[in-house]
Amino acid sequence: MIDVSHWLSALPPVAVYLIVAGVIGVESMGVPLPGEIVLVSSALLAATGVVEPEWVAIAAAFGAIAGDSIGYAVGRRGGRPLLARLGRRFPRHLGPAHLARAEQSFARHGVWAVFFGRFVALLRILAGPLAGALHVPYRRFLLANAAGGLVWAFGTTYLLYSVGRAAEHWLKDISWAGLVLAVLAGLGSTWWLRRRARRLEPAGPADADAAAEPVRAGTDR
Repeated sequence: MIDVSHWLSALPPVAVYLIVAGVIGVESMGVPLPGEIVLVSSALLAATGVVEPEWVAIAAAFGAIAGDSIGYAVGRRGGRPLLARLGRRFPRHLGPAHLARAEQSFARHGVWAVFFGRFVALLRILAGPLAGALHVPYRRFLLANAAGGLVWAFGTTYLLYSVGRAAEHWLKDISWAGLVLAVLAGLGSTWWLRRRARRLEPAGPADADAAAEPVRAGTDR
């Protein structure tokens, strides 16, 4: 992440905002990219005055909402065959077991899986395409998608920005310690949401096998 921050710091602010929106947007479409790392790195840059925190948050939220919506449309058109192709292309990230766990989350929790999925790496990637493939009503999907994207983007950005500013003030001579504190604070900012989101995970292998079967239409709520 330090290398990412160093690379971003050499770019003009507009380019940083575009990269934040682009990486998070493509990740939300179903392609495994380090969206959270880019967001955290950019928020830390904002704490040093290189970029503006509000624009980092806006770019992240826009990328998350737009990317998930595009992923939803692609998933609705491509269906399960599309998800299977993604699994073959990215087996370490979107293999059959990952897809089974994500499907079970939707079967159990409906659109809440979209909201809390923004804080879980697996569901952050699969939420849009999977919701479309399972024909989750778009209005309900969009509401959960927008809420999760805004909370995740603004919450992560401003907490890291605030802690980074404090760290810069009090730890001017120990920059590495300030970075560590900022990163830890960023992780803590979503701790309770991640804990809640873990309830979306299956209890064991048997659940994943059951989730691999086609989800009944009645589960989309």
